[in-house]
Amino acid sequence: METTLFWIGCGLGGYAYVLRQIFKRETLLSRRALIATLHVIFIAAVGGLIGFVFSASMDLHGPSPVWPIRGAVAGFLWGMIQVWRGHGGPEGTTSLLAGDLEWVETSFSAILLAAVIMYSIVQAFKIPSGSMEDTLQIGDHLFVNKFIYGIRVPFTTHRVFKWRDVRHQEIIVFEAPESAIISREEREHNVRKDFIKRAVGLAGDVIEVKNKHLFVNGVSQQEPYAIYRDPMVYPAEHLALGPQDYQRVWESGKFSQLRREEIGDNFGPIKVPPESYFVMGDNRDGSFDSRFWGPLPNRLLKGKAWIVYWPLTRAKVIH
Repeated sequence: METTLFWIGCGLGGYAYVLRQIFKRETLLSRRALIATLHVIFIAAVGGLIGFVFSASMDLHGPSPVWPIRGAVAGFLWGMIQVWRGHGGPEGTTSLLAGDLEWVETSFSAILLAAVIMYSIVQAFKIPSGSMEDTLQIGDHLFVNKFIYGIRVPFTTHRVFKWRDVRHQEIIVFEAPESAIISREEREHNVRKDFIKRAVGLAGDVIEVKNKHLFVNGVSQQEPYAIYRDPMVYPAEHLALGPQDYQRVWESGKFSQLRREEIGDNFGPIKVPPESYFVMGDNRDGSFDSRFWGPLPNRLLKGKAWIVYWPLTRAKVIH
């Protein structure tokens, strides 16, 4: 979302520059058809943006094209009505364009600031699935603290202003690794998703699941937050892999092709690679996590789940 807002802000800034150049040239201002067209396109774009924001906040699996298209169509029609009603002369269309310029110059810096805040400080996130039940429910809205683990420098893996590292059992939000995107259509369209899981293993930890019970460095973990809704305990699938091959195949993400019954209840042992995490959902029988798609690289980390703010009946600090 923050990347989208950044480019929207850049687009508004570019459009403001174009409008400024038009207002400097009387010959362009006299072209009523040009001015009316620019206004209608602008209002349609605003409608599409409103539809995008609405879709991003309402659709559990991220923005869909339906609402942006509806918003753009509604904006286009409203722009046409504005041009047609009471703005028939050149001065009328010019006043519409002047209003557009004022709106753009007021909003583009605010949108860029929002993008910076979402990239580096705090971001809103909505729970899309039941993998974190009962800790977090489908549709819960929460804030993600992105500053605590450091701000990632764009186009690099380096982080600055880091407060501290991820700790055991913290709930974190991250961009899904490529191996976690199993839909062929989503892969072809380079779809990016944000996941939320609990960090049960850090770099260097040895992770093993025995009969649904988690062991970290050979120590049985007490996890009051973990739930198991399937009473069956499935034995480990015989994969004919030695320890090194098992580790290698797991790190490659190829276990994502296996069913939960084959690897979910009995897994490992594996060692979490450097600069990586092992994450699991609290709903252990309903979570697609590091058991399947492999380690989570630090470069994909976005932040720590912080506060549930909606619905109000579930508002809480997340632990």
